[in-house]
Amino acid sequence: MSKSIGRVAYRPVGVLLGIAAGTVAGAIFRQVWKVTAGDGEAPNAIDEDRGWGEILAAAALQGAIFAVVRAAVDRGGAVSVRRMTGSWPD
Repeated sequence: MSKSIGRVAYRPVGVLLGIAAGTVAGAIFRQVWKVTAGDGEAPNAIDEDRGWGEILAAAALQGAIFAVVRAAVDRGGAVSVRRMTGSWPD
């Protein structure tokens, strides 16, 4: 099979996996924030009562979690597409 078949097969899978990854990453971030900061709510960038350090730390943690979850989900999706189609999506 050609590479284009793997790419076409991956597109709808990739969209759905992207949505799922964002949802999972958000849930993981909220739980990690509760444990690490001892606070129920992560700070919002425009929260007047939170300092720069806390806001930037939360943003960095959230970004790292999202990137790891997204990479794991994308890789798993690509492996699944290769198993189904015989070709790796580009």
